[in-house]
Amino acid sequence: MSYLIALDPGRSKCGLVLADLEMKVVLQGKVINAEDVIDLVIAMKKQFSLDLILLGNGTSSDYWNELLRDILLIKVVEERGTTLLARKRYYELWPPSKFISWLPKGLFIPPHDLDAVAALLLLEDFLEEKLDWPGPPIFRTSP
Repeated sequence: MSYLIALDPGRSKCGLVLADLEMKVVLQGKVINAEDVIDLVIAMKKQFSLDLILLGNGTSSDYWNELLRDILLIKVVEERGTTLLARKRYYELWPPSKFISWLPKGLFIPPHDLDAVAALLLLEDFLEEKLDWPGPPIFRTSP
């Protein structure tokens, strides 16, 4: 099997997605505290035999590149606009209830941090295809 991590880097929190590329599905998606990223990436590398991590080139990208380069091969990817697009992608993955779906889409504010969805967008842009993300939306978590 082929697996890949995408990381939307931040100073205090990061969005991280682990995907199965053969199945075209997200296995894990999390918004985690920055201090937990390294341990989680190391654990995922061991469990899934990862070789590469996609790293968004935005906030604190250089910092994360420095920390992660001894753990995995890093491919820095463009992340411009992913935060804005993440809201739309969130509602594609988890549509609002029929009760509020009649409201203008611009009024919908996702109840969760969107950093993991932004990481998903990095991955989907890199692969040039959308992935499935079964299950409920993510919350901010620790590893």
